[in-house]
Amino acid sequence: MSDTTTEIALDLEAKRLSVRKPEERYDVQGTMSDEQRVQKVMENFAKDFGHVAATYMEACIHCGACAHACPFYEASGGDPRLTPIWKIEPFKQAYKREAGPLAFFYKAFNLKPKVTVDELKEWQELLYDTCTMCGRCTLICPMSIDIAALVGMARHGMFHAGLVPHELYMVTEKAEREGSPLGATPQVFEDRIEWMGDEHEVEMHVDEDQADVLVLMSSIEIQKYPESMAATAKILNAMGKSWTFHTEGYEATNFGMLSGNLEWQRDMSMKIIQTAENIGAKLVILPECGHAYQALRWQGANMYGKPLPFQVQHISEFLADAVESGALKLKKLDKTVAFHDPCQISRRGGATPAPRKVLEALGVDLKESESGGDMNICCGGGGGVITIHRADTLRYKVMGAKFRQLDATGAEMMVTSCSNCRQNFDDSGEKLNWGKEMNSLLELVADNLEEAKQ
Repeated sequence: MSDTTTEIALDLEAKRLSVRKPEERYDVQGTMSDEQRVQKVMENFAKDFGHVAATYMEACIHCGACAHACPFYEASGGDPRLTPIWKIEPFKQAYKREAGPLAFFYKAFNLKPKVTVDELKEWQELLYDTCTMCGRCTLICPMSIDIAALVGMARHGMFHAGLVPHELYMVTEKAEREGSPLGATPQVFEDRIEWMGDEHEVEMHVDEDQADVLVLMSSIEIQKYPESMAATAKILNAMGKSWTFHTEGYEATNFGMLSGNLEWQRDMSMKIIQTAENIGAKLVILPECGHAYQALRWQGANMYGKPLPFQVQHISEFLADAVESGALKLKKLDKTVAFHDPCQISRRGGATPAPRKVLEALGVDLKESESGGDMNICCGGGGGVITIHRADTLRYKVMGAKFRQLDATGAEMMVTSCSNCRQNFDDSGEKLNWGKEMNSLLELVADNLEEAKQ
């Protein structure tokens, strides 16, 4: 993930501290002609024109209900281009013209014109900069159209046509080539494990030949929040688990999925799956990363081609099970807490109750924010958006609304279970002078272990 602190001119005439919108730009990769890019898009759109996509695209009744569910639409002041269903218009246009039941008429009378490269360049911003695939629009949609899934499918075509925002493309290519989008190579990972083990005086398990539990980390945690490694080790050691980090499969981040390249998504997932198989793991614990959860927990079996031979849990689910079973006992915190639900873990993943069980075990007074839980408003940085510098202006506006929502709870402490969200809170908090800190649920647990037994 690229540096998100790129300087952007301040707009001092705005009612509140804001940033001036960068110049419009459209990014392309490769040397394809416009015709070749359109052909690539159509070929890859067509691969996704199955019955699921067809049902969604035929079901839209144009009610516009999805608009107000989208934090980017709201933050823009109601820009109709940012209505969620409009973001997939080229995908829908291509389907209607080429594959839908009335395709002959659409094509014969040009009711749905052929997609052009200029349209695709324009839609690059809508598909990548202004959608985190958070899925809030899906819960609002009266026809239950999974617009987030359609955006993911549309990104497949865009990637193969070389129409991905540069920053997102660069970190994805780096992840495919080096194994990590942020340069957390196996050597870097191993060095950081040793550093954290010494720093926190905790026993680390690395490259064990056999282990019941394979533990993954996200690149953000390895590079920005390495204490997560020590926190995880401290908890698993206290529970007496047979576990290991492994340098052959440690990186949970999956930019193949975020950018739209299924082949690279599969490569990134298979490193983990093969490592887990090699060491005989019965459980793979995913780190505090929303899209990592989506990539392995819900799409991993699709990449593998059959059911995964091990269980997959997000760390918050693992912690919830541990406190419920009594395997992990925690000290009580005398604090009021507001929890930010990561979209891919909560709304898209179904793990909304897990962090609440952990917070209950910590004895905190949980202050639920407006639209908390499954309907939580996205932080605006997921789906690769935080990597794209030209998206900063609107992303900060989305986070401004998020800050106001959390501040309204009056809670003393802010907690989340996604390092990408946490990074976005840190970056936006500094830019917008929030004055508060977003804390990790995992680290909160590790800091408050009372006793543990297997």
